[in-house]
Amino acid sequence: MIKASDLKKTYKLNKKVEVHALNDINFSIPEGSSVAIVGPSGSGKSTLLNILGGLDTDYKGEILVDGKDIKKYDTNYYRRHIVGTIFQQFNLVSSLSVTENILLPITFGKQFDKQHVKERLNYLLDTLGLKDRAEHKPTELSGGQSQRVAIARALIAQPKIILADEPTGNLDSKTGKEIVNILFKLNKEEGTTLIIVTHDPELFNNVNKQIHLRDGKIIDR
Repeated sequence: MIKASDLKKTYKLNKKVEVHALNDINFSIPEGSSVAIVGPSGSGKSTLLNILGGLDTDYKGEILVDGKDIKKYDTNYYRRHIVGTIFQQFNLVSSLSVTENILLPITFGKQFDKQHVKERLNYLLDTLGLKDRAEHKPTELSGGQSQRVAIARALIAQPKIILADEPTGNLDSKTGKEIVNILFKLNKEEGTTLIIVTHDPELFNNVNKQIHLRDGKIIDR
């Protein structure tokens, strides 16, 4: 369960100008559900995603994940075990293979059992149709394949929450639908809470819940 209470985020542009990116945001998200955060540019979607992902801790209010304030989690633990983020720009390391990119979030984690990691990697490669691309570099992949790698990388540590920032934004409509189907398939099979920032109606028409933002406020649930 994720619960946000009285969430506020203000950017100070200078001594006289402030931008209220989020203003009194309140919502709850049941475990294992799928949610779309929808709104025009500048509505606060990315700010909210950054806070949920533990990338921004300079805010007022409270976000509880499993009853614990996210500020009280160890930062590395939170970003590795609690949340996995899928970026619109893929953010793959060009010098690394597909396998190495997927394993990157747990490369320095001594707490992961090698056999479990191997099984998890093979499962994701198979599920995402990447087995024949396992040793390829990002420059040898299509946009859809690159997004699949980004999804696998976000899921490798089996986080409880997946945050997807415009996951179909850089893809053609056919490939975008394939990615949508994969995200919802994994959401159902793994019971992972899926939170998507999107303008794509194909995505937010299939979620369990929508959070509509405008000017930093929720306007519709």
